Amino acid sequence: MPNIGSVLKSEIARVSRKELRSETEALKKAVSQYRSQIAELKRRMQALEQQVSRLGKSSGRAAPAAPCEEPDEAGPRVRFSAKSLASQRRRLGLSAAALARLLGVSALSIYKWESGNTRPRAKQIQAIAALRKMGRRDVQQQLEEQG
Repeated sequence: MPNIGSVLKSEIARVSRKELRSETEALKKAVSQYRSQIAELKRRMQALEQQVSRLGKSSGRAAPAAPCEEPDEAGPRVRFSAKSLASQRRRLGLSAAALARLLGVSALSIYKWESGNTRPRAKQIQAIAALRKMGRRDVQQQLEEQG
């Protein structure tokens, strides 16, 4: 026959395990809810960051000229396209280095403009627009005059 002390000890252990299980179940549910809420907040934050970066990129393109630059003399606004610059360069039969010399920039700038990584400043956009009106002979003549 078991000792009353051992029976009491086993009963206390059983009751404490039962109480502990009920407490931990409530904590597990709370942790699960918190994790799902954190995951949802992370998804919302990522979506908002993407939206901010898209807005930043689009507003950067359409941003007005810097205050230190002189405004245009009410001339028509010239649009810039990376594809059109590349096709313009091919039409004139120029290398990136030759086009860079004409515009007064580096060949790396031409590469970045054509790849769409960066945009030229307003001064260079005006020079690119002037190239649209030129033919191969005019371009070759200007290159010879420069160097």
